[in-house]
Amino acid sequence: MLLENLSLFLRIVEKGGLAVAAREVGLSPATVSERLAALEAYYGAALLTRTTRAISLTDEGRVLVEGARRLLAEAEEMESRVRHGANVISGPIRLSAPEDLGRRLLVPVIDTFLEEHPAVTVDINLTDGNVDLVGQGMDFAIRHGVLADSSLRAKPLGENRRIVCASPAYLDANGVPQHPDDLARHDCIVMRFGQNIDREWSFVIDGAVRKVAVRGRRVANDGGLVRHWCREGRGIALKSIRDVDADLASGALVELLKDFSAGSTALQIVYPPSAVQPRRVRLLIDRIAAALSPGRGVVFGQGDT
Repeated sequence: MLLENLSLFLRIVEKGGLAVAAREVGLSPATVSERLAALEAYYGAALLTRTTRAISLTDEGRVLVEGARRLLAEAEEMESRVRHGANVISGPIRLSAPEDLGRRLLVPVIDTFLEEHPAVTVDINLTDGNVDLVGQGMDFAIRHGVLADSSLRAKPLGENRRIVCASPAYLDANGVPQHPDDLARHDCIVMRFGQNIDREWSFVIDGAVRKVAVRGRRVANDGGLVRHWCREGRGIALKSIRDVDADLASGALVELLKDFSAGSTALQIVYPPSAVQPRRVRLLIDRIAAALSPGRGVVFGQGDT
């Protein structure tokens, strides 16, 4: 019963409320509340702070979230090995990845993995924003940039060069910018990251990093849509080389301002600091790392490191 209550506790945390968790597992809210109270009585500590609008974890609750995930992962791994044999990989995997990179490079890796392991299921959340891995019950995520949460662990996948690009049709109609300052006279396609809109693009100009303000009529939080608009000639975009390498190779897009570096971001697989990961999760992480690391099966464009 303890493991069942721990699983229910994690469901409450992931869904953000007792009522939603109750609907998910087919129990009444009263029953879920009773089982949460029983868990709190077992550990002798309040695990959640509840208001009329939301719940939040107490310090003890945060400790239990990590411990519960570890215990349940170990129990699930043991059950899988007993039921299916040590060589059969089974069970669910939940992950998050950037929109464009996920669709183009990650989905083919996952499809092959699922074909090889029929007893595995994958739930992928494609978003250009960061998700709360612990709160949403994710096994791991692929992310650009520096880790905002120092408690997470990371597996580096190398640097990801950023470039400015546009379609030949846009350039024929609007001219080719020769300097980052010229972007002020162009229609730029701008990314939104959560509440932040990326209206300043950084370049190395005269040996120093300088931010250049850009404008545009199109703003989106979906990197795939930004790439689509750029290919259609709707404007100039700032993209990761891994997202547009095929478009550059085919001529659908043209790299601009090559003499002014637009910088790079780290690409990494991040995961909660649990001591135990199910074997299926470890195998998929290794497969993705092999596919996305520089020089390992995917060409990321000249200049990528």
